[in-house]
Amino acid sequence: MTSPVITVEHGVVGYDGRPVLRDISLTVTAGEVVAILGANGSGKSTLIRAVLGLVPISAGSVTLFDRPLRRFRQWARIGYVPQRLGAGGGVPATVREVVASGRLARRGVLRPPGRADRSAVDAALRAVGLADRAGDPVSTLSGGQQQRTLIARALAGQPELLVLDEPTAGVDAASQEAFAGALRDFVAEGGTVLLVAHELGPLRPVISRAVVVHEGRIAHDGAVPDPAGHHAEPDHDHVHPHCYDEPAGLWSN
Repeated sequence: MTSPVITVEHGVVGYDGRPVLRDISLTVTAGEVVAILGANGSGKSTLIRAVLGLVPISAGSVTLFDRPLRRFRQWARIGYVPQRLGAGGGVPATVREVVASGRLARRGVLRPPGRADRSAVDAALRAVGLADRAGDPVSTLSGGQQQRTLIARALAGQPELLVLDEPTAGVDAASQEAFAGALRDFVAEGGTVLLVAHELGPLRPVISRAVVVHEGRIAHDGAVPDPAGHHAEPDHDHVHPHCYDEPAGLWSN
C-alpha cells in the first residue's frame, strides 16, 4: 500500500475571526500529482500554506511523511515554490546562484558546495530548459523564465515532495511546457506533487487527481474535470459545486 505523504484531517483556518478553510480533510500519497483548483479567494493557496505550516490551523491536524507537522523537521524532503516573487528582486544574482541556493537545506550553510551539489544544480537547470542561461543575471529573464528559475531552485534540493502555488500563472507557453516536462520527469523518478492552479493548460496530462476548493470546503476530490464537458459551460442548467464563480475559466486550457 502506498504511504501517505500529506494528511490533513478536519483542518480549519481563519483570519481575524473570518473562516477561510472549513473542515478540510485531504490525503496525498506517494507518487501522486494533485492539483488544488478553485476560483480566486476560494482558499486553495491557504490550504497549501497550512500544509507547510506557513499559516496556523485553528482546529484539526496536518501530518507530513507520517509525522505531525509540529514535530516535522526534515524540510529537505520538501521543495516549495510560492506564487511568483519576481526572482530578480533587485538582487544581482545569476540564475545558477539562485538555483544553487536550493541546496542549502540539504548540505547546510557552513559546508561549501561539492560535486553532488553542482551536479544537482546542473540537472535542475536542464530540467526547466535554462542551462544556457545559467550565467545570466536573473533580472534579465522574462517572468516565465524567472518562475522556471524558482522551480529549478526547488528541484535542486532533490526533494521527495514538491509544493507549488500557481507555478504557471501568467507565464509564457514555452515556460508552461518546460515546467510540465520537468514535472513529468520528477514524478517518473518517484516524486510527489501538490500544486495550486487556476488553469491547468499543459499540466493537465500530468495531473493524477483534482481537488476543487469552493468557499473554504472541498467540493470535489477525484478525476480532473473535462474542460470540454457540459460542466464547463457557463449556461449549464444546474451548476455543480465545483463550477461556481468562474466555470469556464476554471477548467479552460
